[in-house]
Amino acid sequence: MYLPSGASLTDMPLVVMMHGCQQSADEFAQGTRINLLADRFGFAVLYPEQSKTAHVHRCWHWYEDSANSGGGEAAAVVSLVREMVALHHFDSERIYLAGMSAGAGLAAMLAVTYPSLFAAVGLHSGVVFGDANSAIGAMDAMRRGSRRDPVGLIDAAVDVAHYPGMPAIIVHGELDSVVSKTNAEQLTTEFLRLNRFIDANGTWRNGERREEIQADCTVTDYVKGGRRVIKTCVVRGLGHAWSGGDDTVQFHSSKGPDASAMLWEFFKYQRRVQSPVGVETLV
Repeated sequence: MYLPSGASLTDMPLVVMMHGCQQSADEFAQGTRINLLADRFGFAVLYPEQSKTAHVHRCWHWYEDSANSGGGEAAAVVSLVREMVALHHFDSERIYLAGMSAGAGLAAMLAVTYPSLFAAVGLHSGVVFGDANSAIGAMDAMRRGSRRDPVGLIDAAVDVAHYPGMPAIIVHGELDSVVSKTNAEQLTTEFLRLNRFIDANGTWRNGERREEIQADCTVTDYVKGGRRVIKTCVVRGLGHAWSGGDDTVQFHSSKGPDASAMLWEFFKYQRRVQSPVGVETLV
């Protein structure tokens, strides 16, 4: 847990950061440099860390939702988040979640499964949700995305009509050879469905799409009622690394825009009001 100095913790926002494979919480904090933003803007940062006894490379089991695997890891993260919110009196309407690679995979599971807890999710170098259910399947999805319709994957997991929505920012390196950028495209489709921009056939229902080609990336905003609900950023020249990070740390690169700053700029406008869903859904 990182707590910014000199600020009252009561009603402070919380950002939960999920590291990737072959990373520790400390390395993820150093590589993303998000603690500097926490000091500047006044939010706390929680870094759950996978145990080496659970996975020798500290990978989260994002592709298995059983209680003995990824589902149990997700439940443990939720328990930790709730304990920290109660202990420090953080703002329960401003709990944000982000992850890289395998961490993004578990973050997607958390966002889909516990939508009443998190106000928004950030997925950097993440894998399409709901396709893989084994380590072999996970590797396959990482390499090329899903062969199945991403709308169908979400509809198989969630009753979208009763899902409260989940704002999402999706960042991916154009040259990522570990997790194909096809995954970013399919994740975008899944969150368009979760936020009801598109129907079960993938047909556009409402909202607008705005694309901007910048010097180092292509940014697309999906807006509804004047509010940005989904943001995607595909970074040119970037491989499997955190954009705009500390490139002395593995899986972070100084190339591209500062992903941590992008996350916070997106998160700070999002708030999870009381969920219309009575119980937490549904993987």
